[in-house]
Amino acid sequence: MALLPVTRFLTDMTSSHPFGEIKRRGLMLVLSSPSGAGKTTISRAILAADSNVSMSVSCTTRKKRPGEVAGVDYHFVSGEEFNLMVNRGELLEFARVFDNMYGTPREPVEQSLRMGGDVLFDIDWQGTQQLAEKARDDLVSVFILPPSARELERRLIARARDDKAEIGRRMERASDEMSHWAEYDYVVVNRNLRDSVEKVRAILESERLHRRRQEGLADFVRQLQQGV
Repeated sequence: MALLPVTRFLTDMTSSHPFGEIKRRGLMLVLSSPSGAGKTTISRAILAADSNVSMSVSCTTRKKRPGEVAGVDYHFVSGEEFNLMVNRGELLEFARVFDNMYGTPREPVEQSLRMGGDVLFDIDWQGTQQLAEKARDDLVSVFILPPSARELERRLIARARDDKAEIGRRMERASDEMSHWAEYDYVVVNRNLRDSVEKVRAILESERLHRRRQEGLADFVRQLQQGV
């Protein structure tokens, strides 16, 4: 069953009541997968469908690709700038991927969570492990698997972004990346894009209702019990 469209009013998750108010703390939704398995496409679909989800914009030392926009796709920084951010504790997580550094600025994420906004991450298993160490209660992690190795290679070729040598390199790396599937809360096999998007949206809706994210819930229930 398809999920109903989510509006800002509903996803604020604030319940007004004469004797109490329940406010939801935001969550960090991580999508990881081998390159080409579909996490970026699924991420874009989630963002388009849900106004209460914002994308975490990572910093990277790699060069900007054609069509990418600084500050939207990535914050493009030098290696020296990146190291300074690490030393100042300004990154929630960081990792080296294909000879480049990637990291998540801390303050924008923490501000969104405090205001009840959800933040979507398109990061690998290394970054996910660091987020789990620093903020496990805020984290919901999903690993996206391809339906087969042959299909993964076909998708890498079809997107026409990399040469043959680079595709081979990504296929070799995929085996190591997929070995970390058991570290994630959920696993989705991306056989059909539409179905995979709906599954991730269902995970998001379920996790929003988790009691630890509903601030003031204990007081609300206590007053109900007292007949207020």
